[in-house]
Amino acid sequence: MEVSAKLRNAMISAQKMRLVADQIRNKPVEVALELLTYSPKKAAVIIKKVLESAIANAEHNEGADIDELKVSTIYVDAGATHKRMQPRAKGRGNRILKRTSHVVVKVSDR
Repeated sequence: MEVSAKLRNAMISAQKMRLVADQIRNKPVEVALELLTYSPKKAAVIIKKVLESAIANAEHNEGADIDELKVSTIYVDAGATHKRMQPRAKGRGNRILKRTSHVVVKVSDR
């Protein structure tokens, strides 16, 4: 049994999210939650919420035992990029790219 949870358009770049996602791939959910709790990164807070949602989905919809769940799949894709302008000298302007990302977490029993 495999259960998933998704988050779309998180306001953080996919590159930063993948650093955290790579740390918890194929780990038991207890270990993954512990790693995310003590990680200082903004991405860890976001991924922890998605992981908790996937665990709740497995427990509620499938009646799964939480102790037997592991993070079977986690991937981060780039979302839409918001383009902003920053004023510069002499009437010019620079583009600022606000990058977003999509996260998918799948948990399954061992």
